[in-house]
Amino acid sequence: MVRAPAPHGTAVAWRRPVADLLASYAAAGDLSFTEVVAENVDPARLPDELVALRDAGVTVVPHGVTLGLAGADVPDPRRLAHLAALAEALGAPLVSEHVAFVRAAATPDPLHGDVLEAGHLLPPPRTAESLEVLVENVRTAQAALPVPLAVENIAALFAWPEDTLDEPDFLTALVERTDCRLVLDVANLHASAVARGSDPVADLLRFPLEAVAYVHVAGGQERPDGLYLDTHAHAMVPAVLGLVTTLAAAYRQRGLPVPGILLERDEDVTPEAVAGEYDALRAAVARRLPAGADR
Repeated sequence: MVRAPAPHGTAVAWRRPVADLLASYAAAGDLSFTEVVAENVDPARLPDELVALRDAGVTVVPHGVTLGLAGADVPDPRRLAHLAALAEALGAPLVSEHVAFVRAAATPDPLHGDVLEAGHLLPPPRTAESLEVLVENVRTAQAALPVPLAVENIAALFAWPEDTLDEPDFLTALVERTDCRLVLDVANLHASAVARGSDPVADLLRFPLEAVAYVHVAGGQERPDGLYLDTHAHAMVPAVLGLVTTLAAAYRQRGLPVPGILLERDEDVTPEAVAGEYDALRAAVARRLPAGADR
């Protein structure tokens, strides 16, 4: 299988309810890549609509959610084999996952009869010890995959008391030690910054932007009490769209190509909702900041 090009342009994550919409975007030249949740697809029985996109020249990236690279256990060889097989079946140029832990153990132990699955992406402590574990797990995954690995920042709605590194420094150190790529999720970055009380723009500009393979963006809800809910089911809020514009401006200012930017939506996945959000995303990427506004 010939490898597809690296993600570029604007895109929408593949979900079956909007398969026809994505096909129409591809036919019009408005979709150069997409992403599929790896756990939802069998590499031996790819959905016909996904095969049609692949065969039409659309890059399809497998995106894992259950590997738990930041957990204490070595990545599950079966999950890695699944990701590798999907990369081969799709001709993908890379595979992506998350900087998160998702379970307490890979096997039952005397205290717990079952593996404890969180059912959610949880942030690891940002310490030197945690970084060592993450580095080793990323290297293990890289050795098992036929293509490069990109890892995503999650919506970290709490911090650990023992944290000694902030997220930009933690991920920069990971990139320097493993040469992995990043999936920079600006909606997750916004959620984390709101929860921590930090400046999301300042955080954004400290990420290793040269290592970003592509970008995620999604919708959420801003509540009156100041809490931001990362729902992947609502419209993108102005602050998140502003981060998209700031990010694009930062790349242009540095003379670097703007990476591919992908819209995720996991609920209320209707063609009408997705089309409206996609228009808003493309407008945010094209928008220019006022002179001197980018930091």
